[in-house]
Amino acid sequence: MANAITVGRLILLFVVVGLIYQGSVPVIGASMFLIAFVFASDGFDGWIARRRKSTSAFGAVFDIAGDRIVENVLWVVFAHLRLVPVWIPLLVLTRGFVVDGLRSLSYAEGMTAFGDQNMMRSPLTRWLTAGRFMRAVFGYAKAGGFVFLTGLEAYRHRDADGTWVGGLYDADGYRFLGWALVWTAVALTIVRGVPVVYDAMAHLRPNPAAPKR
Repeated sequence: MANAITVGRLILLFVVVGLIYQGSVPVIGASMFLIAFVFASDGFDGWIARRRKSTSAFGAVFDIAGDRIVENVLWVVFAHLRLVPVWIPLLVLTRGFVVDGLRSLSYAEGMTAFGDQNMMRSPLTRWLTAGRFMRAVFGYAKAGGFVFLTGLEAYRHRDADGTWVGGLYDADGYRFLGWALVWTAVALTIVRGVPVVYDAMAHLRPNPAAPKR
């Protein structure tokens, strides 16, 4: 059931991307709510898995893969629409490949990305990468930033004047908050990736007890 929700999120994601490219101001405005739903459903699949006691290593990895797809696709789309600089998706993609590649080392040892059996080696790095508070802050920053960028694309249309989207984005306070969320998400992408690389060094060192070939 939880994996089916992840698949549904990805299908909805690509539907929303199509709406953003092809839609009018009302359609893109509605896509803001769909983007919010895509992120809100991320926590729902984990809750379902725990509720049904159907958590598994595959489900955890598949959920992370789904999150990566959502995040990477949206950054690429908004860079293509020239709403954000192209270096942002390049940075996010690189960070994702490096972090997930290093985490695969811990999976082989029975660890997980989050939870009690994560690969982090200190309380600080564990709090930054696996703690519920930081995960929530990161998730809300990404969700809010992507919703903001979606609406910003609608705001750039000529017929946005006189619509609720136009009124919302005419407010300086909302635009400030939106960009703050976007740049917070970018900053946390870096901040939460560095500890994984640092703590993974222990897994890359040769084991002195291992037999020599």
